[in-house]
Amino acid sequence: MISARNQLKGKVTSIKLGTVMAEVVVKVGEVEIVSVITKDSVKNLKLKKGDEVAAIIKSTEVMIAKG
Repeated sequence: MISARNQLKGKVTSIKLGTVMAEVVVKVGEVEIVSVITKDSVKNLKLKKGDEVAAIIKSTEVMIAKG
């Protein structure tokens, strides 16, 4: 159980591993969300392309733009 309410279910479309960090792209509907997490987290979660995951967004500020 996690307290964050902004949980968006999607599919991992790519993982780019760096020396310490990794860029994980999750497709949620027609939108891609990019997360930078540690390489160890990718390993511990056993993440791979095609996995169904939840992108959990916890933030103190959300900006809105119109245009």
